Amino acid sequence: MSALSAFRTTGRKIVAIGRNFADHAKELGNAVPTKPMFFLKPTSSYRPAGQPITIPAQCDVHHEVELGVVIGKRATQVPEAQAMDHVAGYTLAIDLTARDLQEKAKKAGMPWSVAKGFDDFTPVTEAVGKAQIKDPNNVRLWLKVNGQVRQDGSTKDFIFQIPRLISHVSQIMTLEEGDVILTGTPKGVASIKAGDSIEAAIESEGKRVLHGAWTVKSRKVEAEL
Repeated sequence: MSALSAFRTTGRKIVAIGRNFADHAKELGNAVPTKPMFFLKPTSSYRPAGQPITIPAQCDVHHEVELGVVIGKRATQVPEAQAMDHVAGYTLAIDLTARDLQEKAKKAGMPWSVAKGFDDFTPVTEAVGKAQIKDPNNVRLWLKVNGQVRQDGSTKDFIFQIPRLISHVSQIMTLEEGDVILTGTPKGVASIKAGDSIEAAIESEGKRVLHGAWTVKSRKVEAEL
């Protein structure tokens, strides 16, 4: 079974790059990074396209559309020049964030794991082979909520391009087959709520390559947040 067809079940981690679009960093009042920064999300947070997303009723949950890079072979301390050899393909993902919990954690100097790790907090499409996207550092990302455009950006505005991200992460932790790197989100992140409909796509050279749609439901989380 290939890394592309089974990444949701065989990948061991989601590596999410933070603040890789300057405008997004600025809209949240964050400094623009001088080196890649990342955090981890559990693979249990994947939610395939077409299935409902369930979000905590007591949280302010934001959408963040991203290009996901699916790793095709083990990468340890990889130079930038060889980084793309380790890519199997790409997926469209939405990094959902409980923004209120994230801000609370940041102010307290605590990790963001709760804010990013709920079940369903990584809605994701199927993957396509890397030949389907000629230049992943120049694709259009867009996301709509209830038919209204919320995010519309291009990976040409990456602060750090994909080879740098793969190389940087692999110097710190080994990337394994099926792992996914979320490469950052453009500006326009905003809240979603129960009853909303989300649609998102990735376009390469004017053609839609990846597309997904989800409906939003809510649930009460009994744990203290």
